[in-house]
Amino acid sequence: MVRRTGRRPGNPDTREAILAAARSAFAEKGYDGASIRAIATGAGVDPALVHHYFGTKDKLFLATMNSPIDPIDIITEATDGDRDEIGVRFVRAFLRMWDGPRGAAAVALLRSVVGTEWTTKLFREFIITQVLRRAVPRLGLDPAEASLRVTLAASHLVGLAMARYVIKVEPLASVPSETLVAAIGPTVQRYLTEDLPGVFPEA
Repeated sequence: MVRRTGRRPGNPDTREAILAAARSAFAEKGYDGASIRAIATGAGVDPALVHHYFGTKDKLFLATMNSPIDPIDIITEATDGDRDEIGVRFVRAFLRMWDGPRGAAAVALLRSVVGTEWTTKLFREFIITQVLRRAVPRLGLDPAEASLRVTLAASHLVGLAMARYVIKVEPLASVPSETLVAAIGPTVQRYLTEDLPGVFPEA
């Protein structure tokens, strides 16, 4: 007779148990403070099973957020190419995600962010660890300016998504995406790479 170890076997409930433990850990301790081992303990499984279901810690975190896309895909697309066109590429890639098959999942994610305190905490960790931390090295920004520049750009894009896809404010909700690329791309470019008088001290 095989003795029970007290850990959950690999059954259909295991994935959800891991996700529930991960959401609690990430919301309470933040991305950096939540370890795979602690999440596994909370779910009653072996850490190897967490890796089996989700692979990396980044992928587990994205799963807890129900993120329809890994932000690194948009970041890579935006930062590969002429530096003077980064803003346009960021907005175009961002809108393509929202207008595509994964748009409904993105809307659900954004709606959930304002639902509870813990979802707000998770989204803040999402912006910091999955967007800010991964975008800064690829943008080659001054370290003293990088965080503010990227969060200014991110706040503009999140606001755009909220107004266009969640609240559906007209005519913003129905104008062609390329109209928004032309209108917003230069602003995102300014946030990321151009002089911001009054924000950063001049050299």
